[in-house]
Amino acid sequence: MLRLTQNVGFTLYRIWFYILVALPIIVFFPFLVLATFSEKWYPQFFWMARNLWARPILLGMGCPQKVYWEQKLVRGKSYMLVANHTSMLDIMLMLRISKNPFVFVGKKELVKIPLFGFFYKRVCIMVDRGDSRSRTRVYRRAQRRLDQGLSICIFPEGGVPDDESILLDQFKDGAFKMAIAHNIPVVPMTFYDNKKRFSFTFLSGGPGLIRARVHTFFETAFLGDEDKAMLREQVRNVIFEELQKSLK
Repeated sequence: MLRLTQNVGFTLYRIWFYILVALPIIVFFPFLVLATFSEKWYPQFFWMARNLWARPILLGMGCPQKVYWEQKLVRGKSYMLVANHTSMLDIMLMLRISKNPFVFVGKKELVKIPLFGFFYKRVCIMVDRGDSRSRTRVYRRAQRRLDQGLSICIFPEGGVPDDESILLDQFKDGAFKMAIAHNIPVVPMTFYDNKKRFSFTFLSGGPGLIRARVHTFFETAFLGDEDKAMLREQVRNVIFEELQKSLK
C-alpha cells in the first residue's frame, strides 16, 4: 500500500511538472512568438524564458535554488557555460543562474517535445551528431550569436547517461573547441541535486532545495585547438571532484 501511494505521488509530481512547463508557454505564447521573429529580440525572449517560464516551474515544483559563486559573471560578456546533465531541471536552473542571455546548443531530437520543441527549434542551436556538416553549421551560428554579445550553453556529456549510477559521463570536445576558437572563458558549473529532485526515471523525484556551484572560470585566450582535450579534462575534473565531495 505504501509503495502504491508513493508511485501515485511520483506520477502526480511528473504530471504537475509538464503542466508547469506548458502553462507559461500557452499564456505568453503571442509574446514569445513575437520575440523569435528577429535575433535582435532574443534578449527579450531570454528574459521571458528566465523569469516567466523557468522561475515559475522551479517554484511550482517546490525547488528553491541556492547558488555558490566562486567567480561572478560580468554583464555584457560572452561565456561558454557548461554543467553536468542529469535532469530536465538543468535547463531551468541554468536559465536562473545566468542573467547574461545565452543560447543553448543541443540535440535536434528535442524539437519533438510539444510546445517546448516549437521554441527550441526557433531560438536554440541544434546539432545532429550523426551529420558532420551539422557541426560546421553549429560553429557558424555560434559565432553569429557571440558577435551579438550572447553566451553559449552546452551540456558536454552530450546527453543524459542511460545508467543513472554514472556520476559524470565523459565530455565531448565541442564546447571546448568552440570556446578556444571564439576566445571565450569556460564557466564550469556543478548541479548537485537535480537528479534527486527530477531524474529521468519516471517513478522518482520530489521537492526540495537544488544547489549549484559556479566554479572559477577557465580562460582560453592563450590556448589553441591542440589544447582542447586538456581543457576538456580539466573542466570535467573540477565538476567530477565536486560531485564526489557532495557524496561524502
